[in-house]
Amino acid sequence: MSEIANVENAHAPGPKATRREWIGLAVLALPCMLYSMDLTVLNLAVPQLAEELKPSASQLLWIIDVYGFMVAGSLITMGTLGDRIGRRRLLMIGSVAFGIASIFAAFAWNAETLILARAILGIAAATLAPSTLSLIRNMFLDDRQRTFAIGVWIASFSAGGAIGPVVGGLMLSQFWWGSVFLLAVPVMVLILILGPILLPEFRDPDAGRLDLISAAQSIAAVLSVIYGMKRIAEDGLDMSALIFILAGIVVAILFARRQLRLADPLIDLSLFRKPAFSAALGVNILGLFVGFGAFLFVAQYLQLVLGLSPFVAGLWSVPTGVAMVVASMTVPMLATRFAASNLIAAGFVLTAIGFAICTQVGTTSSPLLVTTGLVVLCLGFAPVGTLTTDLIVGSAPPERAGAASAISETSFEFGGALGIAVLGSLLTAAYRARMDELTMSGLPEERIEAARQTLGGAVAIAAELPPAEAERLLTAARDVFTQSFTFTATICVFLSLLTAVIAFLLLRKASDDSDGSAPAVVDQPAPTGTAG
Repeated sequence: MSEIANVENAHAPGPKATRREWIGLAVLALPCMLYSMDLTVLNLAVPQLAEELKPSASQLLWIIDVYGFMVAGSLITMGTLGDRIGRRRLLMIGSVAFGIASIFAAFAWNAETLILARAILGIAAATLAPSTLSLIRNMFLDDRQRTFAIGVWIASFSAGGAIGPVVGGLMLSQFWWGSVFLLAVPVMVLILILGPILLPEFRDPDAGRLDLISAAQSIAAVLSVIYGMKRIAEDGLDMSALIFILAGIVVAILFARRQLRLADPLIDLSLFRKPAFSAALGVNILGLFVGFGAFLFVAQYLQLVLGLSPFVAGLWSVPTGVAMVVASMTVPMLATRFAASNLIAAGFVLTAIGFAICTQVGTTSSPLLVTTGLVVLCLGFAPVGTLTTDLIVGSAPPERAGAASAISETSFEFGGALGIAVLGSLLTAAYRARMDELTMSGLPEERIEAARQTLGGAVAIAAELPPAEAERLLTAARDVFTQSFTFTATICVFLSLLTAVIAFLLLRKASDDSDGSAPAVVDQPAPTGTAG
């Protein structure tokens, strides 16, 4: 009788959220907007900070990249830490750290200081996403309300990405480069005031102690693999990149073996035995693999081919953010009428159409063409991000929501890094192959080689040449890059269609496997942890 009762309780809908939870959701959206804004505003500030701080080429790369590296490496540790000390408490601690690190970054006096500040910002940012997502898992126990809340959560990241270039551009037109970091301070103060009032506290009372060796292994594994992928994206496939990736995989295997032996593991590997969890995680990584690479190409196309300034290029990216926000808010309503597997597969088909539009761009096309392709792409990707996140978090018990949220966020980082590395390498290889076929006489060999490596290199070399030679080099390089861009976009069309089929089969099978027992995506009873 008790087994029958448990199954009935698993199928029973959870209690509806009250006004307090919905207002709390608005508070949770603030750090998510800030998280994505911080990723975009720095790109606009790079020319000014490069002029004032005079970093070396290597230091400039670390200023840009260290934030993402530290976020990716710290997500799993921070997610499971929230399960242990309380998700609201971790969010408050992270908010304080983010605000202080933002002030530190704004007034950095040299490149080394800014790199350190960005690293601290990355660690602090790693507390934000899993804390907010796991709180949503505990605040919204009704399936439909939780899906809508996650749609709002996804939309807040998109809104931050759309607002960032505009607000950052305005700040940079009036103030010094460090002012873009100060945008975080009032937002974090607001979170610290409203968070304790509106957000409940949840933690797992039986989570046990944090295993520091496991935490170090998870950070080392993620950082090593993503750093290796980053090297491939920048320099192509070489032995050092492979060594980093293989070392990360070895550490990840050691990490997994340790989790199986621990009484209180950092990550409960039994989560991966849930069909909905594993299938949604795989589809999420595939989707990010295809989607992230596209934005890398488009940023270069708008600025280096069409010649737009970073601010104007940022304005042309606003419609994509708006499309993502609108689509993310619409997906929960569609999810009440259509199966997740059907919506996600249809989303990938729409993504393929967006890439197909991007294959039509030329060196003199209007920015409207590529923006239209990106808008369609974002409309298609919205069901992927919202529903796979909902499946991943919803399939985990509430006391493991922090760990599940961290795994979901880490899959975003891995998928994005893998897409940038692989698709970026494809575009770079296609560019180099076509540039090698061109005859560029009258230039020193070292300059010809730099121009053949990247479009950015060609633009830099052209700035040092007489007008006629510069125009000849730029025309050739932009034409070659555009051809390489459309070639890579064509590959993404086929990858999106293939992923649509994979997503449909995997998620439908996961749904079928869950029908015979307690469903993998239903909410569990209210958490036994502290709620306040």
